[in-house]
Amino acid sequence: MVKHQPLQVYERQLCLSCLTGIYGCRWKRYQRSHDDSSKWECSWFLILCSSFLLLLVWSYFWWEAHNDYNEFNWLLYNRSGEWSDGTVPILTTTLVGFSYTAFLMILAFCHIALGQQLNLYWIHKIGVLAVLLTTITGVVSIDDLWRDEWDIVLISLQSTGPFLHIGAVAAVTALGWLVAGQVVRGDRTRFQVLLLLVYLFVLLALYLAPFAISSPCIMDRADLKTRPAVIGRRGAPMLAPENTVMSFNKALQQKVSAFEADVTISMDGVPFLMRDQTLRRTTDVARLFPKRQHDDASLFNWTEIRSLSAGLWFLRDDPYWTVQFMSTKDRNRAGNQTVCSLLELLRLATRTNRSVIFSLRRPPPQHPRYQLWIKDVQKTIQRSGIQSEQVMWTLDWYRKTVRAAVPLLQQTSEERLSVEELKERSSHTLSLHYSQATVREIRRLSRSNVSLNVYPVNEPWLYSVLWCSGVQSVSSDAPQILRKVPHPIWIMSPDEYCLIWITSDLISAAIVIGIFIFQKWRMSGMRSYNPEQIMLSAVVRRPSRDVNIMKEKLIFSEINNGVSSTDELSIYTEHGYEGYTRDGISR
Repeated sequence: MVKHQPLQVYERQLCLSCLTGIYGCRWKRYQRSHDDSSKWECSWFLILCSSFLLLLVWSYFWWEAHNDYNEFNWLLYNRSGEWSDGTVPILTTTLVGFSYTAFLMILAFCHIALGQQLNLYWIHKIGVLAVLLTTITGVVSIDDLWRDEWDIVLISLQSTGPFLHIGAVAAVTALGWLVAGQVVRGDRTRFQVLLLLVYLFVLLALYLAPFAISSPCIMDRADLKTRPAVIGRRGAPMLAPENTVMSFNKALQQKVSAFEADVTISMDGVPFLMRDQTLRRTTDVARLFPKRQHDDASLFNWTEIRSLSAGLWFLRDDPYWTVQFMSTKDRNRAGNQTVCSLLELLRLATRTNRSVIFSLRRPPPQHPRYQLWIKDVQKTIQRSGIQSEQVMWTLDWYRKTVRAAVPLLQQTSEERLSVEELKERSSHTLSLHYSQATVREIRRLSRSNVSLNVYPVNEPWLYSVLWCSGVQSVSSDAPQILRKVPHPIWIMSPDEYCLIWITSDLISAAIVIGIFIFQKWRMSGMRSYNPEQIMLSAVVRRPSRDVNIMKEKLIFSEINNGVSSTDELSIYTEHGYEGYTRDGISR
């Protein structure tokens, strides 16, 4: 019979078991260790941190790029020839990867806080490496395919910068608990000194970061300009098929001040609205003219174009995920839409007293109207009966000829020019992509009495930033969203911002100092334990983690010293026991 010698009653540490089990698959008590982590495991912790930080930036990029999701899908369509929402797989994988790495980061920080040895399980190592490589591949691909979109990150910081600063200060302040625990323990080492210096440098940099933060929304409320007018870009394409009469009527319901459209010339000289070079995406040309579906849209006559449906694709592809919210009446109406001519748009603008801004696409050289396309547009403007002042002419080609024929047209430039060059071209309106409209440029144009229109603006935060900057109008695919922004999302005076900045820094500094003092007191107050002072009683239990550590070390030291060559040492618990033998450890 094997004799059991009771040594110690252990409390079950379910939370600690789950912590070490999920992170490193160390579910047993004897598998855990309070020794310093190896350099190999520290390297994997750095890889995990790098993956998390890279995914954090990647996630932030896609969060702010929501303004341009449709532009991204349109870019993919022009490359592949097939329409699909390319943002769905990207956002799904980003969410999964970020959640996974964030969870592992929390577990790793808990290991450090509890003094447990880091030992990332090999499956997690593969997962972290896969997430890192996938994210790097995504960054490189976007840089190659959509490089200009990186500007959205810097622009968005004008809106989120002050709040990200406070969040970063709070996060680094919380990390002070872990840093203090590493720095104040034991003898000073190079690693501890380096860790302290890096932490203090990062903390000081965050305290001074507001010197580099610039936002037009940090201003006196009295200096806020009037609300920018909203122009319906291709109507209201989230509510109805783009560039159709229904889309422009939906835009009118959202109180837009003007319409913006893309114009192409048909074979028989009729200007019509079409954004794409072909008719494949927004019509059923593949059904009626399958052999000509890849032909240029301008190589069809108006009768053929008018026979196509311009709404069925919207119900089928649901490009903005809005079809499910449409009423049955609107769905039937959308399915019956046809391609809209420029004449119809101008007459609608005339009846509703709206302005029109349109971009003209020149037909190919073999087109019969190649030399006459400007005259076709001029004739259409004159036939519509619209006031010339309501039409914004953006085309630089033949601008002098057009101005001579219709002198009252609003000459609008889509090219970033100096004020002097704009005056030479008699242009009093400038239409720019939001990435080109800096705060300094906007205010310079405003002082020179040049009206600025910015496109595309679909998100409230971007609209708010441009509003505070002094923009006169914006072109939007989502006028129904901007209509719900009666004032900037946030605005504060410089004095208010300075008060928030200094207060948050002082609170953070006080908390960090308190953490270091408490950790120093905690470490210095711990008494040293030796085997004779530890009570190995089945009755007495001590909750202190340090006492439990010493008890475990005593048990393992007695096992290694050979307490008994044949007897089995047992540790009883309330619900069972763990047995230790010389040959191995069994449960």
